[in-house]
Amino acid sequence: MERIDDNTWEVPMEGAMRVPGRIFASENLLELMKKDRTLTQVRNVACLPGIIKASFAMPDAHQGYGFSIGGVAAFDFNEGIVSPGGVGYDINCSVRLIRTDFTVKEVIEKRTEILDAVFKSVPPGVGKKGNSPFGADALPEILEKGSGWIVDQGFGRRSDIDRTEENGCMDADNEAISDKAKKRGASQVGTLGSGNHFFELQAVEKIFDEKIAKTFGFTGPDQAVVMVHCGSRGLGHQVASDYIKQMEQKYGIEGLPDRELIHAPIQSELGQAYFKAMGGAANFGFANKQIITHHIREAFEKILGSSDSMDVVYDVCHNIAKKELHRVDGRSRMVCVHRKGATRSFGPGREEVPSVYRSVGQPVLIPGSMGTASYVLVGTKEAEQKSFGSTAHGAGRVMSRSQAIQTYDGEEVVKDLAKKGIEVKGTSFRGIAEETYQAYKDVDEVVRVSDEVGLGKMVVKLRPIGVIKG
Repeated sequence: MERIDDNTWEVPMEGAMRVPGRIFASENLLELMKKDRTLTQVRNVACLPGIIKASFAMPDAHQGYGFSIGGVAAFDFNEGIVSPGGVGYDINCSVRLIRTDFTVKEVIEKRTEILDAVFKSVPPGVGKKGNSPFGADALPEILEKGSGWIVDQGFGRRSDIDRTEENGCMDADNEAISDKAKKRGASQVGTLGSGNHFFELQAVEKIFDEKIAKTFGFTGPDQAVVMVHCGSRGLGHQVASDYIKQMEQKYGIEGLPDRELIHAPIQSELGQAYFKAMGGAANFGFANKQIITHHIREAFEKILGSSDSMDVVYDVCHNIAKKELHRVDGRSRMVCVHRKGATRSFGPGREEVPSVYRSVGQPVLIPGSMGTASYVLVGTKEAEQKSFGSTAHGAGRVMSRSQAIQTYDGEEVVKDLAKKGIEVKGTSFRGIAEETYQAYKDVDEVVRVSDEVGLGKMVVKLRPIGVIKG
């Protein structure tokens, strides 16, 4: 491995690699990556047909299925491939941030009531059914129209859609999604899920760029905001499983550096079917978040008297493959960018950035881990040049869930967080132990590296004051 600068490393091409590997990490974060298969996965991805420029690892990268979580790769849209292992099982596992005009003091005074209300209206946990009025009959509309259709039914504001990546709707085909996937998702619209998914009450702790913070809707320290992290639930998981199986049956695994990197040519019939099924699962994730936002506003309306100020700041995708136009070697090129546990980070001027933010760049949301800070960054032109407009999506695990359960007691974690001024509500102490902040990398360091490399510039630091975990 060659060191390019303080936070950039290159794995030179060798063997079957078609491009080099490029890793954005401090020395400390790099050492953590060496403890699992992250670097091997970076090299394996570099062997895939049609890959362009490099196989990337973001500062939070750790071992995943196929690609590392935090892995990014772009493929020629005509001659390249699409790989479910480069997207992930929880398609469009993503983050939404909602601003408020409430002070931290006002929210803390009613914190327990808010957490109880959201816990009841937005069921967390494995396999829970939602309180949404939409069931199986609505799925075709949800899968093809995303969160815009939910807003049209009276559950949200047009500005919610304007401030959602892809305007809350990707190209999709309901027929490309199996009945089994639909059955798994039919009752889960408006549910939080489990694992690292969360609802979090947060306080603005520090503003790094006042002008951009104001553009994003931040008024200053002591402002309360809400962050939600969830995805496409069982439906997205089943879409991934279905197409991994179909691709393996059609193309086999011979010649692959890792069978988890099974893929199809993007322009093949199977490649296009997966792409549109993935889009449908992403739309399910957008719609899920929109219903959750509606219930959150209802809770604030009931408990604090108003939800008028609760505007969506932004909603970003993780675990997605996108058709995007990028400058490569001095010319524009249409590519398919896989972001596996990574966040898009577009700079000023891109038409994909909402018009209200286009002069400054896209909001980038990097959540912490229950007991640690979360950050709002802004996308950069430098990121577009260095990483196809991508950066980290969180802290990244350093400890498996089984290790965390063996090491930490959930009741003690709750007590520890209470001492830090954070109230936690979960479905089980086991689930809380799995997601304790000690099981994750230092999000402050991850964000610092992103900022120093130019993949996203720091705008606001947030701290948790109340958390719901599935």
